[in-house]
Amino acid sequence: MSIFSDAIESLLSPIGDLLRDPSVTEVMINGPSEIFVERKGLVYKTENKFPSDDALLSAMRAIAQSVGRVIDNDNPRLDARLPDGSRIHVVLPPMAKNGTTVAIRKFSKEKLTLNDMIGFGSISKTAARFLDICIFLGKNLIVSGGTGSGKTTMLNVLGSRIPKTQRLIIIEDASELQVKAEHVVQFETRKADPTRGTTEVTIRDLVISSMRLRPDRIIVGEVRGEEALDLIQVMNTGHDGSMGTVHANNPVDACTRLETLCLMGDTKIPPDAVRKMVGSAMQIVVQCSRYHDGGRRTSHISEIIGLDVHGNYVARDIFRWVQTGKDPETGKYIGEMIPCGYVPTFFEDIMVNKLPFPKSQFIPPEWYIKMKKEAA
Repeated sequence: MSIFSDAIESLLSPIGDLLRDPSVTEVMINGPSEIFVERKGLVYKTENKFPSDDALLSAMRAIAQSVGRVIDNDNPRLDARLPDGSRIHVVLPPMAKNGTTVAIRKFSKEKLTLNDMIGFGSISKTAARFLDICIFLGKNLIVSGGTGSGKTTMLNVLGSRIPKTQRLIIIEDASELQVKAEHVVQFETRKADPTRGTTEVTIRDLVISSMRLRPDRIIVGEVRGEEALDLIQVMNTGHDGSMGTVHANNPVDACTRLETLCLMGDTKIPPDAVRKMVGSAMQIVVQCSRYHDGGRRTSHISEIIGLDVHGNYVARDIFRWVQTGKDPETGKYIGEMIPCGYVPTFFEDIMVNKLPFPKSQFIPPEWYIKMKKEAA
């Protein structure tokens, strides 16, 4: 273990038990004496405390130093990774009124598979098989969702289903994706550091570089800036099956968010043209949602079929999670992921490739048809 790892472990000792606890997925520090954790999607307060704000600040400075960053009055924010891969974000006073504020998103050592997600009730067997087919056929795919909804986990799982013969380039701000594939190249951005004379390398720079490195597919970990335009162009220029994640509440919002991000830079492309590009590049949106019972589920798998006559995005739900009740003892939602009766436009590709997914898999169950009739 490096000197930095030892220093960080000793300085973070007040929350050491939380970092070691496998049931804790996130640690939230609102100043030295108010620490919360997330377990199974729900947030709880703990008894843990740091001796003082100075002790907490010393720990954050050591973490910053270990990754070649600085956190001080001139640089009051830090986005970094701990030695075990966990992601940490820090905001210092006076911006943070509670004192030094920290969130540590823990790195899962277990590499989840589609079968694991079926087991957790996050996705149905039929929907998982359908996503597998979308990856195999090289459909462009965006994983959409809010913070902590499981987007990165879903992208990890889907990335691991890419055919072994293909070269995959992954581009991220901070390396989080752990895609199990045979031919993977990983890139990470770099912040500018005038003291060392280093310049900034953005996601956009890395997308442009990756285009010259013969990728079959490109994954952008999180699309949150003008690199959206480059990803859309990648998807429209023969790199079928490229993927990314975006913060949005539903599949149509995901398209609108990408469109907005495309227009953020100094692009000279007219908004109408950008909208058409997004509409033609996007094919499948996998919507991840975090429900009030703490459960993370795939709420929609939808196909984007371009724009309507008014220039609005058209999304068709292929599968959707429907709540049917609530367990009175545990408070957990009861429901299932069902087909919505919509056959995707690329069903012919499924047939031509002789993939075992008959049209009957898209027919909704009788109880859902009955429920819809009653609601109408």
